Amino acid sequence: MKTKAQKVSDELRPEYDFDYSKSVRGKYHKRLSEEGSNIVVLEPDVAKAFSTSTAVNEALRSLLNFTRSTQRLTNRPSGRLKARN
Repeated sequence: MKTKAQKVSDELRPEYDFDYSKSVRGKYHKRLSEEGSNIVVLEPDVAKAFSTSTAVNEALRSLLNFTRSTQRLTNRPSGRLKARN
């Protein structure tokens, strides 16, 4: 059994009226390609600790430097140590 299709209005609501003649293609392309477009969403508790993206970047860079320096201290030689006689 088929149901009757509802009559659909072909008109947009006034808030959806958009003048495409004023649109610009690729308006933000250059800025996104220069600045980068990676988006990272922080959990609310982490976001409270950092006021700006610069603060987040500084914290992450210091963590990277710390892990690099400690990695050099904890890496062991690839060969086995010879037993002393």
